[in-house]
Amino acid sequence: MQLKENEFRVGTFHGRHDGAQAKVTAIRDDTRPEPYFWMCTCGASRSFLTEDAVFPTAWRHTHPTHLDRLRQWATRRLRAR
Repeated sequence: MQLKENEFRVGTFHGRHDGAQAKVTAIRDDTRPEPYFWMCTCGASRSFLTEDAVFPTAWRHTHPTHLDRLRQWATRRLRAR
């Protein structure tokens, strides 16, 4: 992933979700209204006003809890019908 000139990486998380490898990159960009955000290789992203929520949400995205995995399984199961 190529960063823009005004962005810099503040963290990288490696893990799995939905049965696939995932890599989340936490980034800071002071030109945005919400300067802290993360992007995943799956296409998901979230942005925040402060860095307090960036790391916990990025970690949980790449390391889902048992309840998160159960929700993902149920969602996949219902979509298949």
